Amino acid sequence: MPKATKAEPIALVIDRIPTPIGELLIIADDKGALRAIDWHDHEVRLLQLLGRYCGKAGYTLTPRRNPGGLSVALRAYFKGDLGIIDGLKVDTGGTDFQHAVWRQLRRIPCGKTIAYAELARRIDKPKAVRAVGLANGSNPISIVVPCHRVIGSDGSLTGYGGGLHRKQWLLEHERAIG
Repeated sequence: MPKATKAEPIALVIDRIPTPIGELLIIADDKGALRAIDWHDHEVRLLQLLGRYCGKAGYTLTPRRNPGGLSVALRAYFKGDLGIIDGLKVDTGGTDFQHAVWRQLRRIPCGKTIAYAELARRIDKPKAVRAVGLANGSNPISIVVPCHRVIGSDGSLTGYGGGLHRKQWLLEHERAIG
């Protein structure tokens, strides 16, 4: 997420949509680019993220229905149109390393999973498994950048910011339809 200048806060909009696993909060900029997603029970964390990237007075947050078509697209994903998230416009902050991890996450086919070690290999940093895990956990736009598709090397479900019950649901949803 680009930092705001002191003179002009970043204008962000928020929409809330119901999903089978809880209310989803969608943050976009005025150009319709997705900036952040989180679950209603993690709204405080979402606001802290925005504050960290933009500064406490570096953004405005205004309710808006379906910013940039994002809400309609995410509803369609939950109804079974899994590929609709692939073309969504995103704009996040982050380091070059994080962006490399997040690009690879978007290349994991829907309904498939890979281990953190494999993700590290895919970005040509095979020894950076822990750093990959941290980058995965710092992903501000889960679902669209599908961090839920990364699992432990033993096949176990491992951390997911929205909770393991949501990670499991997302994987089952994608496998059933994909």
